[in-house]
Amino acid sequence: MRRLAILVALVLVFAACGEDTPETVRLLTHDFFAVSDELLDAFSVETGFEVQIVRGGDAAIVVNQSILTAGNPVADVIFGVDTTLISRAIGADLFDPYRSPQLDFVPAELHVALDVATPIDLGDVCLNYDKELLADPPSALRELASPAYAGLLVVPDPTISSPGLAFLLATIDEFGETGDYTWRDFWSDLRANDVEIVGDWGTAYYGSFSGSDGGDRPIVVSYASSPPAEVLFSDPPIERATTGVIEAGCFRQVEYAGVLRGADNPVGARTLIDFMLSEAFQQAVPTSMFVFPVRSGTILPEVFVSNTRIPVEPAIIEPDLIDHNRERWLAEWIETVLR
Repeated sequence: MRRLAILVALVLVFAACGEDTPETVRLLTHDFFAVSDELLDAFSVETGFEVQIVRGGDAAIVVNQSILTAGNPVADVIFGVDTTLISRAIGADLFDPYRSPQLDFVPAELHVALDVATPIDLGDVCLNYDKELLADPPSALRELASPAYAGLLVVPDPTISSPGLAFLLATIDEFGETGDYTWRDFWSDLRANDVEIVGDWGTAYYGSFSGSDGGDRPIVVSYASSPPAEVLFSDPPIERATTGVIEAGCFRQVEYAGVLRGADNPVGARTLIDFMLSEAFQQAVPTSMFVFPVRSGTILPEVFVSNTRIPVEPAIIEPDLIDHNRERWLAEWIETVLR
């Protein structure tokens, strides 16, 4: 009886310890996802779930890997599936549908049909330029193909980079597929004008772009919200960004999160998505990931308001149209630019 009593006591002790140990919820995301430890700790204290972040490279690579493991995912939640990739992810049956109650605070035009994914942030992929090296930036996309801008542009490869694909889509929207001057003509001219193609956004921005002190090319495909990041992280501090935004050729991009089908912790996944739409998380989005919150009423920090330009008419292509034509467009881009 004494031995049995000891065993029962030990079981109760271990059970009590287990109650105090946060359950893990795994978040699969791209390399540029950023949120403070304090915010994640607050989530853990509030919900009992501890977030384990699994990074997989560029957003396009993350989605491709997830499709290969559909139904048997490496995480519970995926974040960073954007406008250029969402139809492909839905078509591959990656998600378990979930409608967060926090969606009531998000404009309806950003919602996904059947609530298979949840909008978290939005940003405009835009050309950025180095104000110190380029006093006269182009005001129209076609100008990039002129001799005045020869050897000045760096673009992430659209076959493996989400921002690169967004820029390609902006050119398709601008020039079309038929007529006297098509998007393929434009890219052929860019190639002749010594455009540089690199693997991903990080390599383009930090490796080739002169505005980040990493290279010598003063025009790069980045985001309308990149200049505020420059101000916040500048050392020594600066009051105004030395990089600017070119509104021509911007593409509106929404990033989504979703519960992965077959997730080990679907309850934790849904709880984390709720948190990503909460006031606290949405307020942190601009200065942690340098994109815009989707929750209505979120106040932007002053550094954002004073150091960026929000495009009035960014290019927008419906995700289903992108999904239907993506592979053909990419194949034609490869034939035009890389061969």
